[in-house]
Amino acid sequence: MSGARILVVDDESQILRALRTSLQGAGYEVEVAATAAEALTKAAAHPPDGVILDLVLPDGSGTDVCRELRRWTTAPILVLSAVGDEQEKVAALDAGADDYVTKPFGIDELLARLRAALRRADEPSDPVVELGDLVVDLERRSVTLRGDPVSLTPTEFELLRLFVRNEGKLLTHPTILREVWGPRYGAESHYLHVYVSQLRRKIEPDPTRPRFLLTETGAGYRLVRPS
Repeated sequence: MSGARILVVDDESQILRALRTSLQGAGYEVEVAATAAEALTKAAAHPPDGVILDLVLPDGSGTDVCRELRRWTTAPILVLSAVGDEQEKVAALDAGADDYVTKPFGIDELLARLRAALRRADEPSDPVVELGDLVVDLERRSVTLRGDPVSLTPTEFELLRLFVRNEGKLLTHPTILREVWGPRYGAESHYLHVYVSQLRRKIEPDPTRPRFLLTETGAGYRLVRPS
């Protein structure tokens, strides 16, 4: 999505300069902010198509900024987290962030994740999703693997549908539990692991080496299109 407006929020001037240069070189319009307050002000004045957001800001947390932005925009949010900030990273994802990159990061990886997030936001919803050998018909609630029908329980299908609708996006354990089972299951991650294991046995050619439904250690799961 070349030409998209990207808001970059980070209090390190060196990172801001590097990201502005790289993003502009990739064809994006770039606006920068160094504080949470400045980020929210600029986002309101000129709504961005995407946001790159550091989790640690001098006047607040990136998680709070993410939560505020999600009150009025669905623009993809990519968070930057330092090594060891696992809890804060997961909190940001639960607050509505779409993905994350850990500092120090390679600019190519960041640009690839940004492109993927913008592409997901721009794609019209399709009732039939093809992920290599796996085909999911969201309207008819049917699934096939290499042309053979896959029998899923209603809960397994709801879980798969959530992943399919968020293809490529990291979904945290609490987010998945709330979306599929409801708020009261938000902390029961063991419940989720059982269902993910069952789903993998049915949709993965080799459940011990998943190709579709990948684990992000300490964070959640991500459905991907096999290369």
